[in-house]
Amino acid sequence: MEDPPTTKQGADVRDHLAAERTFLAWIRTGIALMGFGFVVARFGLFLEQLRVIQGVPAAQSRPLSLWLGTALITAGIVTNVLSARNHARLVRELNQAAPARSRPATQAIVVAVFLALIGLAMAIYLVAVQRSASSDFGTNKEAVMASAPDRGIVSRPSNHSVDQTVEKLKNILQSREVTLFALVDHGGEAEKVGMKMPPTKLLIFGNPKAGTPLMLAAPSSAIDLPLKILVAEDAQGKVWVSYNSPAYLQERHSLPPELLPNIAVVETLASKAAE
Repeated sequence: MEDPPTTKQGADVRDHLAAERTFLAWIRTGIALMGFGFVVARFGLFLEQLRVIQGVPAAQSRPLSLWLGTALITAGIVTNVLSARNHARLVRELNQAAPARSRPATQAIVVAVFLALIGLAMAIYLVAVQRSASSDFGTNKEAVMASAPDRGIVSRPSNHSVDQTVEKLKNILQSREVTLFALVDHGGEAEKVGMKMPPTKLLIFGNPKAGTPLMLAAPSSAIDLPLKILVAEDAQGKVWVSYNSPAYLQERHSLPPELLPNIAVVETLASKAAE
């Protein structure tokens, strides 16, 4: 007596639904990887913009965030492709009623290890960026106060005290036969009225041979002439030498380019006094 023929039955609908849920979960993982990768890739640009806002010059490019972000985006793409392939194979096996095979979650393990490595690399990168930013801020602290284009003020750090810087500047002016018209001791005047102020002194100087052509070409420049250099100590005890940017004065008063050297000398004087 022959056994009745057995019909090959497909998998239960619940198996298909479970496979679909797994597939959709992997798709979400891939999308998350790509989205996070885009954020990481743009993180370097964010750091550069933050440095610009803080006034710290970008001394070097930091491409690591771009490479890490690109790697994450690539991982997301690969995850979605492999998920689609595995889902198609699983559905085919379910339709053929093939016996269930126990497979290690290789894809999940690979993604987990990859994310762990990326996370470690990002942690190291952030620590390195933080140390570099702190170092750059300490080394280039003068950039915080230096060169404010909107105000036309340039500040340079001095290696001497206020009084020493002023004396050095007075000697330089005398050696160049530049007249010192006035020395205003703002800190001393504040002390006379019972108020405390960090040492702050303003030197007003010039040479009629250089200043007169400027005022003839642009009478409004007389409001900023004679030239001035401010020597002041900040709250942290750092001494700064500040002056009006020659380029700013030229633009402000529409001075002819050929007369720019007449006021550009202030940069040389400030630099020598701060040395």
